[in-house]
Amino acid sequence: MAYRYTRKLFGAGLILGGSGACIVYANRRYQNQAVVLAKTVNDGMTELNQRPTVDLPTRAAQLKSLEQTAEFDVLVIGGGATGCGVALDAVSRGLSTAVVERQDFSAGTSSRSTKLIHGGVRYLQKAILRLDYEQYRMVKEALQERANLLKIAPHLSYPLPIMLPVYKWWQIPYYWAGIKAYDIVAGRQKVKTSYFLSKSRALELFPMLKKDKLVGALVYYDGQHNDARMNVAIALTAARLGGTVANHVEVLQLLKKADASGKRVVCGALCRDTITGKEFEVRAKCVINATGPFTDFVRKLDNPHTKNICQPSSGVHIILPDYYSPDSMGLLDPSTSDGRVIFFLPWEKVTIAGTTDQPCEVTHNPSPTEAEIQFILNEIRNYLSPDVEVRRGDVLAAWSGIRPLVLDPNAKSTEAIARNHVIIISDSNLVTIAGGKWTTYRHMAEEAVDAAIKACGLEPPPHPSRTSGLLLEGAHEYSPTMFIRLVQDFGLESEVAKHLAHDYGDRAFDVAKSASLTGKRWPVVGKRLHVEYPYIEAEVRWAMKEYACTAVDVISRRLRLAFLNHAAAKEALPQVIEVMTKELGWSKQEQQRQMDYACEFLNTEMGAKLGRGLSKVPINFSREEFNMYVTQFKNMDTQNKGHITVNDLREMFTMMGEPVMEAQLHEILSEVDVSRHGKVELGEFLQLMTLWKEDSTKGPTRTGLPTKKKQF
Repeated sequence: MAYRYTRKLFGAGLILGGSGACIVYANRRYQNQAVVLAKTVNDGMTELNQRPTVDLPTRAAQLKSLEQTAEFDVLVIGGGATGCGVALDAVSRGLSTAVVERQDFSAGTSSRSTKLIHGGVRYLQKAILRLDYEQYRMVKEALQERANLLKIAPHLSYPLPIMLPVYKWWQIPYYWAGIKAYDIVAGRQKVKTSYFLSKSRALELFPMLKKDKLVGALVYYDGQHNDARMNVAIALTAARLGGTVANHVEVLQLLKKADASGKRVVCGALCRDTITGKEFEVRAKCVINATGPFTDFVRKLDNPHTKNICQPSSGVHIILPDYYSPDSMGLLDPSTSDGRVIFFLPWEKVTIAGTTDQPCEVTHNPSPTEAEIQFILNEIRNYLSPDVEVRRGDVLAAWSGIRPLVLDPNAKSTEAIARNHVIIISDSNLVTIAGGKWTTYRHMAEEAVDAAIKACGLEPPPHPSRTSGLLLEGAHEYSPTMFIRLVQDFGLESEVAKHLAHDYGDRAFDVAKSASLTGKRWPVVGKRLHVEYPYIEAEVRWAMKEYACTAVDVISRRLRLAFLNHAAAKEALPQVIEVMTKELGWSKQEQQRQMDYACEFLNTEMGAKLGRGLSKVPINFSREEFNMYVTQFKNMDTQNKGHITVNDLREMFTMMGEPVMEAQLHEILSEVDVSRHGKVELGEFLQLMTLWKEDSTKGPTRTGLPTKKKQF
């Protein structure tokens, strides 16, 4: 045991001592690059960063451009963060650029992240302890990009303190050394300085934390963002600069021709609009494959015999109510039961927890499993106070994202695979950018376009890369107090105004202008789609200007409702579809198709069908008993909402002459999945009655519930 502690302390000493020289030397190596970067940023950026005043082209206009442009300089396949980043980099250099996405912008991995903009503090630990310069370079690059992303999209991104609880005294210098090294590597681009907290101060800031054996905590800073909205902002910025961006356009095959030397090279793609089914060819001097988990699928369109370079890994996250975490402090558990790292973060007024890291198959519809959800819940229980009962029924949503990790043949697990990226040029000049992570999308895009220019013989573009410091859609005139003007000028609720400002930046005023009157004294405008969330009808109309084509596009990526609460998203669906129908002229059949597709999305990809209590407690009633309980439920559900409250149950038992103790009611409720956050549906009510009936020591006999004082 003593040897183990000595080894840990030695590791801390290594970080503090010997690694310091390495960090200083490596940082100097980056100083020259910073000088070059600064020159690049200043090259015409003043003009480029003027707020665009022209309207966005419609999707119809973008499709027309795809079909009628004789030849683009660059065609990008994939509309995630990397693909849209590549398109923005190329078009900002002056190259004619198109990007196509099979589903929606950010429909895959880029909308299913941990929502962090980070350098990777655990990768720095590996870099130092293993003297791995490649890992260090990746962290340094990510920290530079973190600073840039916080600057170019201040409405969508912000600093977030993350607490590292410490339960053993020897861990304090060990972890302290690690996060201080993280600060040193970030240099002038660090968000804020890390610091140590005493036990009492840690519990004051994070009262849900487990108190036993806690000796203190360390806090470091990273960034957080709204990943899907950020992805859409990148795509819209590219469109504002003249790029042709089109979602719901899939690539069926790659086109090839003979070049001047007779070599067969990729020269475009046969595409199909998945909304209308229309097929057309898109010609380009260079094609860049930025399809994340589907990288190898596109590479095999080029060469069926090529070897796979990506190893997909599933990362599951769950959403819990806001009371599980403070509203401005995250938490990192670096020592889970199987060695993985668990984040526990406030996000969009809920709590996000994850992630898992398991090899998986590539699919367009990744879904979480109950086992993965239970793993996260069990890990959460390890570091939250016993006073906080972690309930399966509190899971408001769950999703799986597929990480497109670059495969290392010598790696024994996906956790050991580095998150850095690779660029591969095929014999036929297909440029592939694969791997990496959200934070480094811009740098990846810059390197990919550089490689494409060289490999495909493009004419030197008018400008070098200009995306560092290039403001994204909504950032130009944004300020943290902008929401006050929205309240004062339009009569919006403060919560709604803050939401609009943070999601749309300076475009929030355009959204507010189309907001419907409420018919109330206050708020004047802004009809909510759901009473519990600040999303309003006007956003649905605006979403279609941002190229949303389906109800799922709206509820999951333009608005984040599906990711926050699948039940609330389902309740808002009829209103969303009604607004879209007015704008798009959907038939009754199309409306039903949209409803069915959205419900299936919520059930499978957002975890709505998992963990239902009906499978946990078998319902065993006679027909007479079943009808009696159904009638009781309907009589209590006076407004026909499909659920009753815990207070309704308490009143029911009292009127039946069987008043229930609070502890008893709590114990019974914990046996079933109360999946609607304190609301009991019919199936759950029947389970409760089954449990009550079977336990003769807690109430009525097994012959059924008595109805002494009130006939239901």
